[in-house]
Amino acid sequence: MNRLTKLLSIQKPIIQAGMIWCSPWQLAAAVSNHGGLGIIGAGSMYPEVLDEHIAKCKAATSKPFGVNLPLLYPDIAKHIDIIIKHKVPVVITSAGNPKTWTAKLKAEGIIVIHVVSSSKFALKSEAAGVDAIVAEGFEAGGHNGREETTTLTLIPKVVESVKIPVIAAGGIATGKAMLAAMVLGADGVQIGSRFVVATESSAHASFKTSVLETDEGGTSLTLKEVTPVRLIKNEFFNQLQEAYSQNATPEELTNILGRGRAKKGMFEGDLKEGELEIGQVASMINEVKPAAEIMDEILHEFFEVKRQLNQGLFDF
Repeated sequence: MNRLTKLLSIQKPIIQAGMIWCSPWQLAAAVSNHGGLGIIGAGSMYPEVLDEHIAKCKAATSKPFGVNLPLLYPDIAKHIDIIIKHKVPVVITSAGNPKTWTAKLKAEGIIVIHVVSSSKFALKSEAAGVDAIVAEGFEAGGHNGREETTTLTLIPKVVESVKIPVIAAGGIATGKAMLAAMVLGADGVQIGSRFVVATESSAHASFKTSVLETDEGGTSLTLKEVTPVRLIKNEFFNQLQEAYSQNATPEELTNILGRGRAKKGMFEGDLKEGELEIGQVASMINEVKPAAEIMDEILHEFFEVKRQLNQGLFDF
């Protein structure tokens, strides 16, 4: 047990990311039941849908689970009320100022974790009273930092800056990557892309197939002027590139993005016009598996490589 597993009352320092359109109660419950921390992705849910998912997750697991809450969500006050009503143990906030809701959530006994992409915002989050930090590197899928700081660079800097537990995210889908993150000082890892293609994920089957078929270099961080996001290179991505070549303004880029683009791609399976958010590590993922098998695979490699290190097999 380390300070993160102790804080969260979990057995394994693996947190499933709250990916929009991909993180239903089924996935959260599966990860929590296997000793990690499962997360419901509230960013793609109306309040009544979130209410249903939390209720079903509570019925499916007796273990701690959490909700990922993008702070820019328009109906966030309703989400907060639902989370408090259900006494959700953990909330991971992102995309906004953690000062806004942290005190209210903590007053209800809820553990609050905030996602950052720099040590500057890690310090601000710690000052806001959060219990832990997710430090997410440039490799990550979905919304990302503008600075393009890689996980390898970000983690030791954040660990050096704050006193609270640090959870590494971005480009982590294997036991080797998990071990590397913890050697850099992380107390645990948050994994998104690998769980997107879990059996229990609500991602459309076509999107899961697209992830499995993504090669090295098949994703790119774009829309930094609007909201940074890493996408699979499809026809929609090409539209954006054409707009950039024409020196499109942020307003024009926003109009191209429109509404519901992520739902269209990730949940409904429109691989041409949809927004297909995934991390660089997609090129290393080649199979759909149940969440429990994914976790077992990661942990087996983690402990095997750790054993080899302890035996001096990598000495030179």
